Amino acid sequence: MEKQESKYRWIVFGTVLFVYLLIVSQRTAPGLITDQLMKEFNMSASMIGLLTSIQFFAYAALQIPIGILSDRFGPNLFLIVGTMLSGIGTIIYSMAGNEFFLLFARLLAGVGDAAIWVNLVLILSQWFKVKEFVGLLGIAGMSGSFGFLLATVPFSALITLLGWRDPFFIMGIILSFGSALLYFILVKKPKQKLVMTSTKNEQKREKTTTLLRRIFYDRRAWAAFLCHFGVVGTYVGFIGSWAVPYGMHVYGMTRSSASQFIMVGLIGAMIGSPFSSWLSNRLGSIRRPYVFFHLLICAGWTAFVIFDGKPPVFMLFVLFLMIGFGNGANPLTFATVRQAFPIQEVGVVSGFANTGGFLSAILLPAIFGKILDHFQASGSQVGYHYGFIIPVVFSICGLVGGLLIKEHRVEEKKVVEKVAL
Repeated sequence: MEKQESKYRWIVFGTVLFVYLLIVSQRTAPGLITDQLMKEFNMSASMIGLLTSIQFFAYAALQIPIGILSDRFGPNLFLIVGTMLSGIGTIIYSMAGNEFFLLFARLLAGVGDAAIWVNLVLILSQWFKVKEFVGLLGIAGMSGSFGFLLATVPFSALITLLGWRDPFFIMGIILSFGSALLYFILVKKPKQKLVMTSTKNEQKREKTTTLLRRIFYDRRAWAAFLCHFGVVGTYVGFIGSWAVPYGMHVYGMTRSSASQFIMVGLIGAMIGSPFSSWLSNRLGSIRRPYVFFHLLICAGWTAFVIFDGKPPVFMLFVLFLMIGFGNGANPLTFATVRQAFPIQEVGVVSGFANTGGFLSAILLPAIFGKILDHFQASGSQVGYHYGFIIPVVFSICGLVGGLLIKEHRVEEKKVVEKVAL
C-alpha cells in the first residue's frame, strides 16, 4: 500500500505534530525566566537579547542547507537528529553554570530546531495528497501555537513550583525520548507495515549553486521570505524574550499574570491557523487572505507605539489576540511555496522562506534589548515605546511580501475549469 493511501499516515502526522509542539515550546520558554537569569548571572538586557537571538541565528543560518539536504536525502533522518539535538541542548541549558554554557545550549537547541519545520513540510508532502496539504499545514500551525501555549501559564507554574532548572531538564529528557519515537514511527514501523513504491526522481538534479542562484532571483521566493519575516519574527522574537518582562516592568504584573496575556495571543494563533487555511481554500487564493492578516499584524504593533508603549490593560487582550491571530496564518507561506515550486524544490525554498522568519526573530530581541539599555535611565515605558517601532517596521516588510505573491497557477486552474464548463 502506498503512503498517501495508508491510514498509517495519520499516526505519522500525529507523532510529528506532537514532537513539533514540544520543540516549539522550548523556543519561547526561556523568555519566562529572563528576570531570573539577569539576577542569577548578572546579565544585561543586551546579553539576554543575544541569548535569545543565538538560537534563532542557528535556526536561520541552517534553513537553506537543511532544505537542500532534505530534498536530496529525505526528511526522516534530519527530523530525528534535530529532535535529539534539541533535547540535549535543553538538558545542558538546565545544568548551565555560566553564560557560556547557556549560549552553547541555546545554540545547540537552535541547530536541532532548524531541522524541524522544513522536514515536517516535506513529510506532509510525502504522506498526504496535494488537496490535503493546505488544511494540514493549518493544523500544524495550530499545533505550534499549542507549543507556545505550553510555554506560558503551565510552564510558568512549573517554574514557580520547582525553580527554573528542573522543568527544562524534564523537557530535555522528553525530547530525547521523542527522537527515539520518531525513529520507530518514521523508519522502523513503515518498513514492516507498508509496501513502499519508489519515489526517486529520475530526472537529473540541478546543481546546487545553479538552483540557489535561480531561487535567489525568483520573486516568488522573496515574497515567501518577506511574508515570514513580517509574520513570524515579530511575534516569536517578542514573546520569546521581552513579552513577560514587558508585563512585569511596565504594568507591574506577576510572571504568571504576564504569561496570561501572552496566552491570549496564542489562543488567537490557534484560531488563526485553521481559519487562514479554510479561508484560503474557500477563496481559492493565498494572496488575498495573507495580505489581510499582514495588515492586521501591522495595525496591532502600531497601536503599541501610538499608546506610548503602554496601552490600557483591557486593550492588551485585543492587541495580543490580533497579533496572535495574524501570526496563525504563517503556514500560508509554505502553501505559497508548494503552489509555486515543483516538489523537488519545496525543501530548499521552504528553508529560504523560513530563514526570513527567524532572521527577524534574531534581529528583534537584540535590537529591542539595545533600545531598552539605551533608555534605561528614562524608565521602562520609554524604552518599550521606542522598541515597539521595530516590529512595526518588520511587519510592513511582511505586508510587502504578501503583495508580491503571484498566483498564476490558481488563475490558470480557473481558466481550465471555465473551458471545461
